[in-house]
Amino acid sequence: MSDQSSGKNSPPSVASSGQSVALSRLLQGVARALQDICAGRSGTTVLDAVPAAQRPGVQALLFHVLRHLGLAEALRQQLAPRKPAPAVDALLCTALALVCEPGHAPYEPFTLVNQAVEAAKANPATRTQAGFVNACLRRFLRERETLAQATRSDEQAVWNHPRWWVRRLRHDHPAHWRQILQANNTQAPMVLRVNQQKTTQALYQQALAAINCEAHAVGESGLVLQHALPVQALPGFADGLVSVQDAAAQMAAPLLLAGLDRGRPLRVLDACAAPGGKTAHLLEWAGPQAALQVTALDVDPQRCERIHGTLARLGLQAQVLAQDAGRPQDWWQSHCGGEPFDAILLDAPCTASGIVRRHPDVRWLRRESDIAQLAAIQAHLLATLWPLLRPGGRMLYCTCSVFKAEGDAQVQAFLAHNTGARLLPSPGHLLPGMGSNGKTVPDNLPGEHDGFFYALLQKAPA
Repeated sequence: MSDQSSGKNSPPSVASSGQSVALSRLLQGVARALQDICAGRSGTTVLDAVPAAQRPGVQALLFHVLRHLGLAEALRQQLAPRKPAPAVDALLCTALALVCEPGHAPYEPFTLVNQAVEAAKANPATRTQAGFVNACLRRFLRERETLAQATRSDEQAVWNHPRWWVRRLRHDHPAHWRQILQANNTQAPMVLRVNQQKTTQALYQQALAAINCEAHAVGESGLVLQHALPVQALPGFADGLVSVQDAAAQMAAPLLLAGLDRGRPLRVLDACAAPGGKTAHLLEWAGPQAALQVTALDVDPQRCERIHGTLARLGLQAQVLAQDAGRPQDWWQSHCGGEPFDAILLDAPCTASGIVRRHPDVRWLRRESDIAQLAAIQAHLLATLWPLLRPGGRMLYCTCSVFKAEGDAQVQAFLAHNTGARLLPSPGHLLPGMGSNGKTVPDNLPGEHDGFFYALLQKAPA
């Protein structure tokens, strides 16, 4: 089951991983997950704890809830001005998010209300409030239009993003903030990166067509699937023919490596590399004939294992180090011989505000104060890694953020303090749903990508 709706007339049970799971059980799981997210846990961590048989169904409904949570909370506030206990509040908001927009409801409203009440009865934390849940939801069905009308002046309810997020986007992108928010509330397509060392876009497109999966080309080596598939169902996935990677992320390797002399050995650093998608793409794009020596860093040893797994599946090799990119004194001399790099990819830690389509929990987990804290980390990484770049070398700074403090403003501040750095033609801010705001991107990248920022910096020759 995908994270989209499964049809308005579905029965109160869902086929999940080949098993039929009662809708009330799924609603319990969604409410528990929502409660945990509201307490600060990531959606990925929360979903990992859901029993395997229920996980697809819970994820599908949870993503729908997160994309409608601003409106659901505003409606709950009208129905119950005194906020109920967390477990009851999570179940109420779950049900309201699933019924609040009739044209997009995954089940018939009365079915959802009935099953939400059953879910309340089945959970010791909500059992005594089952009547309260029933009363609130049935009042919503009776007074839907009046209650909805009262939320239309609330930006958080209208856009289903925190108010500070809406305000920040309006300031940063005054001509496009509405389109960004609208794009964030849609489901992102599944995008593949074809390994051009092993096949081509056209040949792999034919392989997908043979299993009745339509796809169209995007960028140099991307394919956008009309319908998502489990990776195990992708032809040749285990043999490294393709990887899953958003179209915007696929721009990193060609941006960094194009223009460098690949006829000689090149030392490349991928500074924040996990889970290894861009590391692999650097090696794929350069080709086997290039003498590319890639060092991939990540501070988390477990995430480094994911880099190893990615490279092994694709048959690629790199030096993978569980090290902090911000502390080169711990690894540059001992593991890299203190030799400068020809190219550095700095995919810096950020708010992830550009990938909300794929991770709808991000908007509710972030706080406005996170932007300044992450911008300080980004500035530190830029300043720390720049001396490791050889004269004439290139650094590609990127984030999956649409906030200017993590993109354009960060780079302008860096350039102001580093007169030996030059900004080369770069995409800048790529905005979800509309391309690059008029800057340099491939002709066949028509806004079908996540939000991203790219700045290609060159160090002055010696």
